Amino acid sequence: MGSVSNQDFPVGKTEEDEGPSTEEDSQSFNGVGVCKWFNVRMGFGFLSMTNREGVPLDEPVDVFVHQSKLHMEGFRSLKEGEEVEFSFKKSSKGLESQRVTGPGGVQCVGSERRPKGKKVQKRRSKGDRCYNCGGLDHHAKECKLPPQPKKCHFCQSIDHMVAHCPIKAQQSSQGKPLSEEEHSQSEATD
Repeated sequence: MGSVSNQDFPVGKTEEDEGPSTEEDSQSFNGVGVCKWFNVRMGFGFLSMTNREGVPLDEPVDVFVHQSKLHMEGFRSLKEGEEVEFSFKKSSKGLESQRVTGPGGVQCVGSERRPKGKKVQKRRSKGDRCYNCGGLDHHAKECKLPPQPKKCHFCQSIDHMVAHCPIKAQQSSQGKPLSEEEHSQSEATD
């Protein structure tokens, strides 16, 4: 399907008639067509208009559509090839839809696709802990215990720090987590 440039498609007053037009005074028209394509992640796409004000067009014309203009509940999107009715206007950017519905003014069907995004894993907060004893109800400066020995953050051993942890080194060299048996064997060798 080819598209016709917006300059070849008069939609009302021209700039020569009344000077530069603004989006507020732009005249609204009605169209019928199908969804040409729609990017669910970005929330926009283009409609392929085949009928304007009840008059069939010789060639389809592209009309921009944003998800905020779709008449539907929940996640707003369009399915490629979905039949739509819409109102549109000519703006400085070209033809833009103002309200998009299904045939007869019903809600749009929408795409079954949903945006794929990076799943953000929230880090579980350990809360405020005492760095001396690990207690949750106080901080190190308020700890009633004498200074405790430092521990490896990986295996909790007091013999070394995490930078020199043999269990962590062994796990990373094998590329897999150690089983409890392997973990206890490596502790016994320390």
